[in-house]
Amino acid sequence: MFPMLRFQTAGESHGEALVATLSGVPAGLPIDQAFLDRELWRRQQGYGRGGRMRIERDTAHILSGVHHGKTIGSPIAILIQNNDWKNWQESLPVETGDPEKHKAVKSPRPGHADLAGALKYNFPEARYVLERASARETTARVAAGAIAKLLLREMGSEVLSHVIAVGTARLENAEVPWEKIAELATRDAVLLGCADADAEQRMKEQVDLVLRTGDTVGGVFEVVAHNVPPGLGTYVEWDRRLDGLLAMAVMSLQAVKAVEIGEGVSVSATLGSGAQDEIGYNRESAGKLTGFTRSSNHAGGIEGGVSNGQDILVRGYLKPISTLRRPLGSVDFATREPVKAAYERSDVCVVPAAGVAAEAMVAITLAGCALEKFGGDSVVEFKRNYEGYCQQLQKF
Repeated sequence: MFPMLRFQTAGESHGEALVATLSGVPAGLPIDQAFLDRELWRRQQGYGRGGRMRIERDTAHILSGVHHGKTIGSPIAILIQNNDWKNWQESLPVETGDPEKHKAVKSPRPGHADLAGALKYNFPEARYVLERASARETTARVAAGAIAKLLLREMGSEVLSHVIAVGTARLENAEVPWEKIAELATRDAVLLGCADADAEQRMKEQVDLVLRTGDTVGGVFEVVAHNVPPGLGTYVEWDRRLDGLLAMAVMSLQAVKAVEIGEGVSVSATLGSGAQDEIGYNRESAGKLTGFTRSSNHAGGIEGGVSNGQDILVRGYLKPISTLRRPLGSVDFATREPVKAAYERSDVCVVPAAGVAAEAMVAITLAGCALEKFGGDSVVEFKRNYEGYCQQLQKF
């Protein structure tokens, strides 16, 4: 099955540019350039980012699929220039160039794609693996995800994230109101993207520690999709279940090693009577899609692979990134002798940025499911179909 909304990215970490292509977006969707650039800016923020973020000023240059401020139904191509390219033109030319100026990655980093990629593609060293496997690629995903977010807004749905943990510092009460998460996204200064100031300071201490010791630190982010209608995804076929699609989308992000829907981890240790979300009905439900209510949201807004109308909660567990200033043991590609792993300018903590990239993946997934359910070659048709479905729900 081909998804209704398809996207691809191209480009390397130190190449000339990154490119995102997005097809399946209905015609007539207003595109807010400032919003796209703000999303790219959000991805670059957070305490613990490296020197690369002082070089790049990411902006989305739309090449096709949008004219006079609106989509025209054809594939959208977005270009994001790499400012650092000027420092790499002679090292990574498209043409043959001077082999003496090539900057080889001579020893693979444990935990990175270096060794596995070199073995797979028969590279004598890992430069080309590093270039494509780098999380710099998520810049293009965020650009595509911003357009998916604009489509979701046509249904009144929003997708944002916040940070639950950095290292051992954790937000004790992770049930953060949507309004607080939305306020976080409006800030012009981002520390670690946590909704609680005290917890955020404890997280900062974790980053300060690894900055001093030459190490890195991971953490946990939570993506919240708010005001998503019930009925996205399905239980009738395994590969169309919404929770499976979201898990795959977020798991595809660099350094994410586990994905959780709702309270999937903690409820595995509880009894069934405490793990479910009891159902009620409010007859005074004017303005709501349905009158059905829930006492909790352990399921994270998805039951049986289908959205149930509650907030969708997706957590990503991010390992510490594998480029260390105090490198671990490795092996020289050429001699096979023990050496220290290669080091290249890098971050020490990327949890807030990973949350923004995960927002993009969740938004693209939900927008694709919405297009599958409601269809429409134009936004007018899409919204008409969606509004008809809302009327159906209100009569249920």
